[in-house]
Amino acid sequence: MQTPSVGVVRIATKGPGDVSGLMAMIGSGAIDPTTILAILGKTEGNGGVNDFTREYAVAALCTALAPRLNLSPHEVEQRIAFVMSGGTEGVLSPHITMFTRQHVPQRPAGMSDKRLSIGMAHTRDFLPEEIGRSAQITETAKAVKAAMEDAGISDPGDVHFVQIKCPLLTSDRVEASNARGSKTVTTSAYNSMAYSRGASALGVAVALGEIAPDISNEDVLRRYDLFSSVASTSSGIELMHNVVIVLGNSASSASEFEIGHAVMKDAIDCAAVMSALNSVGLGAALQAEAGRELVNIFAKAEASPNGSVRGFRHIMLEDTDISSTRHARAAVGGLIAGLAGTGAIYVSGGAEHQGPAGGGPVAVIARLS
Repeated sequence: MQTPSVGVVRIATKGPGDVSGLMAMIGSGAIDPTTILAILGKTEGNGGVNDFTREYAVAALCTALAPRLNLSPHEVEQRIAFVMSGGTEGVLSPHITMFTRQHVPQRPAGMSDKRLSIGMAHTRDFLPEEIGRSAQITETAKAVKAAMEDAGISDPGDVHFVQIKCPLLTSDRVEASNARGSKTVTTSAYNSMAYSRGASALGVAVALGEIAPDISNEDVLRRYDLFSSVASTSSGIELMHNVVIVLGNSASSASEFEIGHAVMKDAIDCAAVMSALNSVGLGAALQAEAGRELVNIFAKAEASPNGSVRGFRHIMLEDTDISSTRHARAAVGGLIAGLAGTGAIYVSGGAEHQGPAGGGPVAVIARLS
């Protein structure tokens, strides 16, 4: 039985349609396109319902990869998991992180610890009225377990980050639901993003045993004591199902990389970021142990729903000019960038049920030489 080996590379982009860095690495032989399993990216859009930079980035990547894989762009999108998160406010820098997986005969001699592994799964398509409700929670939990199996991870404790791309509601989708005599959880496209993210995160929590499975529709966006410590969910207009990517460590992996995580209790929790860095042998400003190199940091950010951070009022929820998710991405992105020494990090806004209210998970991937 062959052993999986996961690779990770971070590539800067000049815009949502820029694929030059990826194509250069493929052209040089540094990346075999047939091994690409998932691509996570940060694009410079607004991160809202009408942020088409996400769809643009996916289309550009699929079009570029299609001839390399002898597939149509649509087939590329079905083969590779694409998760584009809009919004690079503040010092955040647009980039993509590419995950590859190939198989080798066996683990290198002397490799005894667990190494990075990745698994992927999809839910079925959801009806508009299922988004943000128990059906999305249940189906997501099933997909997380399937992705864990794909990654060769059996212990939930070895899962350090679960990235999900989930759908949102549009006026057409709400109208279609009404025509069938059903009602959606909300008629607001923007609010539906939060419901979809929250239900997806609760699905992760159920799958990993972080919470009991008896979740009701009324718990979504209300019971903030229910959350996952490793879920990261991002809503988009471009799909009607959930794409699930599980990242963790496995004793069966021969990867050069490992992943660790911590949970930020609020938007200024630098101690949690340090803990995540230290979990993979890294320190602040890239003061790493010998033979270790930062690859990327993945985090969630949101404005605390109670309107304060450590007893002091914030205005992120009251600003009518800038959405709270943009405020949160900028704040948390600046905090993490200062500690990591780089703005090329993946910080996604909207952390409903992803870590404690006002906080969120932060995961770090490092290369071990």
